[in-house]
Amino acid sequence: MPSLSDGAPAQHRTAGLVLAAGASQRLGRPKQLLPYGRGVLLDAVLATARDCGFDQTVLALGGAAAEVQGTVDTTGCEIVLNPDFGEGCSSSVAAGIAALHPDTDAVVLLLGDQPEVRSATARALLQLLFASDAGNDSPGVAVCRYDDGVGHPLAFTRRMFPELAALHGDKAVWRLLEQRAADAVELPVPGTAPLDVDTEEDYRRVLAALEGAQ
Repeated sequence: MPSLSDGAPAQHRTAGLVLAAGASQRLGRPKQLLPYGRGVLLDAVLATARDCGFDQTVLALGGAAAEVQGTVDTTGCEIVLNPDFGEGCSSSVAAGIAALHPDTDAVVLLLGDQPEVRSATARALLQLLFASDAGNDSPGVAVCRYDDGVGHPLAFTRRMFPELAALHGDKAVWRLLEQRAADAVELPVPGTAPLDVDTEEDYRRVLAALEGAQ
């Protein structure tokens, strides 16, 4: 099984899809632009995506899109504007899948409000996905198994793209994973699942974790 230090095989074309189109309704202000480290929350996520070595990085924006583009360093990203972001996360997944290069072999989903995900985790997840994808009946899904359950990032091979593009609703990706739970391969990752920022308390917790890591 690949370790967290391994990289994705060079012969595969990979993409990262960063989902950052939410309206931040629970928080009341754009969470993509919350101060974090030397920049803002989304800066940290995009820095991780760049470090993954993807052949393509797609950034899905919706709520506060203009402000995000005027603030965040989106160098190296292909921006997809999702006018249907209010319909849930799956609408951004569909928009991002449509923007992938036609030769893409696998995509990794990253959340724009989850700065604690590490690039080594995403690279190891791809290694595991490709290693398990030798047969035609492979599920084409790899997930991270943390001490407290399954969490992001999530990786899917090309055969799963049509299903991803057809999802509807905010929790549709998780429902798809439930359907594939018996077949999906899991990457063991030490520690608890990275926190995604939905509330002020979530934000205080990720800031405290960042301060503790420095």
